[in-house]
Amino acid sequence: MPPPNEQRRALLADAAIDLLVESGVHGVTHRAVDRRAGLPAGTASNYFRSREALLVATAQRVVEQHQADMAEAARGAPESPGPAGRAADDRERAIELITGSLLLAAGPHRKRYLAIFELRLESLRRPALAAAIDELMAAMAAFTGGHHAEVGLAIPPAAIPAMLVSYGGALFALVTGPAELVVPEAVRPLAVAVVAGGLAAARDATGADAAGIDAAGAAGAGAAGAGAVAAR
Repeated sequence: MPPPNEQRRALLADAAIDLLVESGVHGVTHRAVDRRAGLPAGTASNYFRSREALLVATAQRVVEQHQADMAEAARGAPESPGPAGRAADDRERAIELITGSLLLAAGPHRKRYLAIFELRLESLRRPALAAAIDELMAAMAAFTGGHHAEVGLAIPPAAIPAMLVSYGGALFALVTGPAELVVPEAVRPLAVAVVAGGLAAARDATGADAAGIDAAGAAGAGAAGAGAVAAR
């Protein structure tokens, strides 16, 4: 259990997430956060001296929660098989993990990601917020590489930047669209595109065969992707 001050910081950041979704960035003030969190007036300003610091802390909170979800997924992931059929299996497992992640993010955790997109747009007008979010995204890329290793996926590091961008685009479309469309048959084709795009970017960047994953997995994963798109 985190220490009391960390619990309170998290409570304040969670209140800010709710306000971002309901009212946009202009609705996130120290006073409004105190009220939403049910804490005495002045609490938020004691933890976050400026509004910028409050917004940065909110972005950090979303990233922390996302990383916790990824760590939980890693604990529940099946063990990687042996070398035989490894490339095709890795691609399929990556598609399944990303499908699950998108369903979770755009479903039960929809508010978090609406909030981070609001913050990203606001960062276009706030250089300090932009720098903080860029730093968080760089840390997220490093974390993602570690996550792949933890679950035994041989995804080339060169694939990760493109996968993160594609994932973000897919997530934006899902959280800003009708909630009832966030279903496996609609989400899986997006995950197929994320993985395929990342592996293609890795091939372009390295001139190699993306560690052999794309070549070995193309037939099976491509058929799965075509079927998923048709189902959609």
